[in-house]
Amino acid sequence: MRAKKAPAHIRESWVGTSWIVEMTATGTRDGRLFQATHLFLTSLRTTPEALLKLVRDRWSIECWHWIRDSQIHEDTHRYRGNGAGALASLRSAALHLLRLAGFQSIRVGMQAVMHDITACWRWRCVSQSPRRAETFNQP
Repeated sequence: MRAKKAPAHIRESWVGTSWIVEMTATGTRDGRLFQATHLFLTSLRTTPEALLKLVRDRWSIECWHWIRDSQIHEDTHRYRGNGAGALASLRSAALHLLRLAGFQSIRVGMQAVMHDITACWRWRCVSQSPRRAETFNQP
């Protein structure tokens, strides 16, 4: 991530703009490498370091929300009252259990236990090896 002062022509076009932030994300999707660059304009008057921390914090929240929405379709649920909070807590617990069981992918973890609820109970017996997910295939 980088941040630099917005040039004069941008500050004139977008009054109040003080920084341009460039974020480059890299990783793998479907076994292929990818790189994406995102540019942000902001009017926050702060140091580049503080600005970069704000962007990182925001993206970490968005990544978590994206997992919740794309994998368990949380945004489509229309629960109201206390039930909404209770079900959100249960979904959070399920996602955390999948991570603790060693699944790097929530989708793979959900598919592993989707039709075999007893697999969930085997989590407490899983060894501390880094390849915990393999224990789900054992009889």
